[in-house]
Amino acid sequence: MKPVDSTVQVVLADDHELVRAGIRSLLTAMADVQVMAEVRDGAELLELLESVHPDLVICDINMPGMDGITAMRRIRQLYPQLRVIMLTMNDSAESIRAAMTAGANGYVRKDAPDIELEMALRGVMATGRYIGSGVAQRLLEPVEPGPEELLTERQIEILRLLAGGKSSKEIAYDLGLSSKTVDVHRTRIMERLGLKDVASLTLYAVRKGLIKP
Repeated sequence: MKPVDSTVQVVLADDHELVRAGIRSLLTAMADVQVMAEVRDGAELLELLESVHPDLVICDINMPGMDGITAMRRIRQLYPQLRVIMLTMNDSAESIRAAMTAGANGYVRKDAPDIELEMALRGVMATGRYIGSGVAQRLLEPVEPGPEELLTERQIEILRLLAGGKSSKEIAYDLGLSSKTVDVHRTRIMERLGLKDVASLTLYAVRKGLIKP
């Protein structure tokens, strides 16, 4: 456990510069908290963590490229002791469960009162866990299986690109796959989700927070 009188070193991961600025302002106003670096997505976060060693990461879920849930899984494999708080607008029970299952220590909505971010930070650093009352209530709601339970990481990646308007050829080029392989993945994605066209996939991806509207 980190000594209570030492500075908490924080890394922010969010693709919106104005959001990062607001979070940074809140954090720097807290005693013994320092923002040591900022990144725009999960891939940048993992690259940064190879050279810096924060006490805490505050991470959005919906980011371009590698999202927060995927980054969270990698962090748990590589840096099992690193504390992570998900700070996001997404408060669906599915997203909360996915984040906590992936290994997040805390979960806070971006529209929560300012004091809740500090409560989460202090709670996570002291006990390794923080779940606000609103988030806890969401966890009591019934939920359908999330994409992480139905699809592989590769299929989720392809789903995001399809929903973002890319063709099979463009996705194949981006991921270093053949168009045929992408088409096979698309067929399996539709089968597993019970969907029949790309428009339905796009709506699903938006509803599940995999892409932004």
